[in-house]
Amino acid sequence: MKQTQLIIFFLLITVISKAQTSELGTLADQIYFNGEIYTMDDNRPMVEAVAVRADSILSVGSEEDIMKLKGDKTQLFDLKGKTMIPGLIEGHAHLYYLGLNLMEVDLTGAKSYDEAIERVAEKAKNIPEGEWIIANGWHHDKWDTQPTIINGFPTNKLLSAAVPDHPVILIHASGHIIIINQKAMDIAGINSKTPQPDGGEIIMDINGEPTGVLNETATDLVFKFVPEPTKEDVKEAVTLALEECFKNGITGFHDAGSDDYMINLFKEMASQNLIKLRLYVMLRGTDSELLEYYFKEGIQVNLYDNQLTIRSIKLMADGALGSRGAWLLEEYTDAPGEHGHNVTPLEDINKIVNNAYKNGFQVGIHAIGDRATREVLDIYENTFKTESTNSPKNARFRIEHAQHFDPADIVRVAELDVILAMQAIHMSSDRPWAIDRLGEKRITEGAYIWQTLLKSGAKIVNGTDAPVEPIDPMAGFYASVSRKTLKGMPDGGYEPLQKMTRNQALRSYTLDAAYAAFQENDKGSIEVGKWADFTILDRNIMTIPENQILETKVAMTIIGGEVVFDDKKTD
Repeated sequence: MKQTQLIIFFLLITVISKAQTSELGTLADQIYFNGEIYTMDDNRPMVEAVAVRADSILSVGSEEDIMKLKGDKTQLFDLKGKTMIPGLIEGHAHLYYLGLNLMEVDLTGAKSYDEAIERVAEKAKNIPEGEWIIANGWHHDKWDTQPTIINGFPTNKLLSAAVPDHPVILIHASGHIIIINQKAMDIAGINSKTPQPDGGEIIMDINGEPTGVLNETATDLVFKFVPEPTKEDVKEAVTLALEECFKNGITGFHDAGSDDYMINLFKEMASQNLIKLRLYVMLRGTDSELLEYYFKEGIQVNLYDNQLTIRSIKLMADGALGSRGAWLLEEYTDAPGEHGHNVTPLEDINKIVNNAYKNGFQVGIHAIGDRATREVLDIYENTFKTESTNSPKNARFRIEHAQHFDPADIVRVAELDVILAMQAIHMSSDRPWAIDRLGEKRITEGAYIWQTLLKSGAKIVNGTDAPVEPIDPMAGFYASVSRKTLKGMPDGGYEPLQKMTRNQALRSYTLDAAYAAFQENDKGSIEVGKWADFTILDRNIMTIPENQILETKVAMTIIGGEVVFDDKKTD
């Protein structure tokens, strides 16, 4: 009898224990409520509250229902009227260079060549003679006054005179053109007899002497002499970049081209839980050994607790519009006879794209000019036709930047299911002078044509190309919906029919950006089962007057239920 009673007792204990475990298992670790919560779920665009369990979304719905999931240990986040959106995703940028830009001389915002040189000269006073100085972010089209210009760009004479004893590289905001001083030219051995490189240009004066301006692949002539940074320096740069992302509400990041060294560092940092960001890495396509290794290893998804994914390849078809390196079908309006540059031979691009497709890797190709975008679409289309029987159909190939299309190619984008990583902030920064490069007809019919492309069925992924532009997503959102410069010009915006709606703009920073990384089932919207990645803003960007969008601040950034930025805890 006693044995039977003991058995019944233990069975009851087990049942009670299981019941308690089941009940506890439904309770939330966190509840977010009392704010404007936009889900990006078409079936339920807004909710009153969100419950989180561990690193994922447990439930969404009314505040009354969600509060039923509150337990003694549930952490409550009273939004106090703030706006919560899915965690913002940077669709195309360069994590290491974002951090490096914070460590080096920043030329962003310089109003003249003299001001840019002054910043470099100040740096030279504080470092040993002969040490390299790298400065980033100059843009002569944005200067209030112009120095002597040759072939569209300033020469290095003023720079060489002001800083004679340090080799200096001034990197254009686009990253595609540089000015080096005489000291750097001497080290690199660049002179009137130096051959012009394929896919680039050493700009010469009327006497056939180099001006110090190197365009596209010509930049390699000097960068190979710059000492490699230490691992500690690189790690510091990445850490600074991560902090910059978090304070700007960025929870996901498409890193547009990393080499083996950087990828191994990302893995090392992720293994120590030092990344936290959802980092989607594109392999640098010019590194054949790197590609061969990953083609053998295969794609690597959601490594180190979902911090790192490697399944894409970055290639370059042309250069930038600002440096007249973008590859055009017709000549530049402000440079007769110039068509830009094809910086990677098309046969090389075609070979890599075919191999990537066969091995299940996504490809993203930098293409800005209409000639470049057409060539890329041709390569993608031919690849799908020739390799379709042996390869996955869900390629999700991308065009990075995709600023300028010939009208005949617009419909092909959606037909081929090609994703466009288009940085709206580039329109805001470049449109005032881009019309000089392309002329009114090409600008109107084919440049920054967001609404036309969206209506055709294409998906647009937004971003900043940081450090080319500041990583602030509010600037990108504002540019998307206003088509104005950050100074609010012109009234009504440039080509206003191409404005995105606010919902389209938010989608380009969330759900469509997640789709572009094959992660739409994990993030990009606030739905049950997805990662608890949220951005909390101090005002409602979906309803406030347009001129207040740029004043919006990030209040909090959450990744997997972990608060990685809180403006209340910063100085």
